[in-house]
Amino acid sequence: MQNATSRRYATGMPDDASTLLSPRPISRREFNRMVEAGVFEGGERIELLRGVVVRMSPQSSRHAYAVRRLDRLFQLALQGQVEVCAQLPFAALGDTQPEPDLTLVPPGDYLDDHPPEAYLVVEVANSSLERDRVIKRAIYAENGVPEYWVVNLIAGTVEVHTDPSDGDYATKQTFPRGSSIVLHAFPGVSVPVDDFVPPAAAE
Repeated sequence: MQNATSRRYATGMPDDASTLLSPRPISRREFNRMVEAGVFEGGERIELLRGVVVRMSPQSSRHAYAVRRLDRLFQLALQGQVEVCAQLPFAALGDTQPEPDLTLVPPGDYLDDHPPEAYLVVEVANSSLERDRVIKRAIYAENGVPEYWVVNLIAGTVEVHTDPSDGDYATKQTFPRGSSIVLHAFPGVSVPVDDFVPPAAAE
């Protein structure tokens, strides 16, 4: 049964996501214990960002399309070289455990904990665009993730961040439909943007 704290919602992120308030920051260990105990019920997707439990936005069909297509592309291109994790926890530093839309991590079973390292993290963004561009970008840079993509469903582009340093990424490139992205960690793999990004909503 949920306690009173876990039922309290309030807007606390720079988008339309809501946060579950607590009297103090929640550690990653505490968060995972609460998940295992069934404290967060109801089928909602949640993640832990800097000690705050965040309720994630529902997925649109366009969001799901991008995740499915990119998952399939990575599985085919990188079979046996990485684990392709779709919407699974990433063990970030401190009191943070996001659930990126896609993560490429070194092969492993990860029975004792979630993956703490990644070659690439991808967030597919519509209503969560500001959070993914600001909060998530800083989190992944702080964790040394060498490449971070924001799939911008509003513009129909992919924002690629590389060269993490001092809690941010030094390099940003924007790839529109019609272009291709070469993976930083796997330079032999080139991914056409048209293969996973639908046309911008206004088109």
